[in-house]
Amino acid sequence: MTETRFDTLCIGNAICDVFAHVEEDFLLQEGLIKGSMRLIDTEEAVRLFDKMGQTVRISGGSAGNTAAGIASLGGRPAYFGKVAEDELGDSYSHDMNGTGVYFNTPRLRDGKPTARSMILITPDGERTMNTYLGACTEFSPSDVDETVVAASAVTYMEGYLWDPEEAKKAFLKAAEVAHAHGRQVALTLSDSFCVDRYRGEFQSLLTDGVVDLLFANEHELKALYETSDLGTAISAAQETGALTALTLGAEGAMVLTKDETLKVSARPVDNVVDLTGAGDLFAAGFLFGLAREYKLSDAAELGCICAASVISHVGARPEWPLKTTAAQSGFEV
Repeated sequence: MTETRFDTLCIGNAICDVFAHVEEDFLLQEGLIKGSMRLIDTEEAVRLFDKMGQTVRISGGSAGNTAAGIASLGGRPAYFGKVAEDELGDSYSHDMNGTGVYFNTPRLRDGKPTARSMILITPDGERTMNTYLGACTEFSPSDVDETVVAASAVTYMEGYLWDPEEAKKAFLKAAEVAHAHGRQVALTLSDSFCVDRYRGEFQSLLTDGVVDLLFANEHELKALYETSDLGTAISAAQETGALTALTLGAEGAMVLTKDETLKVSARPVDNVVDLTGAGDLFAAGFLFGLAREYKLSDAAELGCICAASVISHVGARPEWPLKTTAAQSGFEV
């Protein structure tokens, strides 16, 4: 086996979160519905970005958040995601590498600009989101660095990236390389709407052994097996033989294998501020634990610690080192 250089390789939509504080009148002038989220095209993305004024930029995306969480634990993450040769692409690359994530995916030239989620924050704290997918949808098999895949204990992909056909091919290529080198492959379902679009394909990834580890929340797992009963969904997941990490919000998490069910309690949070990123950071803790050969229950517990930490402040990235938080809970990371 190739030497393990990375705990996890995360693959996803490379989206730069761009925050700006605006007055209520700005939303009215732009015809935006307060608190909504809309997908926009290139022309609208450029126009709105130019009008936002002073901004704060943070590299985002679900799998990107997970990679950042692993780095915050003191782990060694890598990331594949497509950004363009532009200002936001520079920011994204600098931010990811500065966080401790190995990110070296070739930039997109002479094409769509870097993806961005323009988040307008009004004085009452409400967020109005305008998302442009741009360059991240151009991720393709040629962007899969096989040496990085081979050197990663786990290759992890977000379900959102299953939409573009070339990205789908890229993930299948990465999974094949990972398995050829004795590595594990993981998938997060991302959201219930994503499951509704690709239910059959996601089920096949599990039953055919392409995916060894599934991340899902309660709603996504029920959607995957078209049932309103969680017990039925759990049984169906166990029948695939894949390992399943199931998050249950305030109820904690479960780890499902073919032969057993493990339950871990959520960590208490005095003040829940922002649930954004809870699932991404749970995955960070679990994947870190898996790569470091923790017991499954301990990996899930670390995931719950990471999730509890991120929901106690605004934003989907850790504000202080998760390594310190984990150590305070008795983990030697």
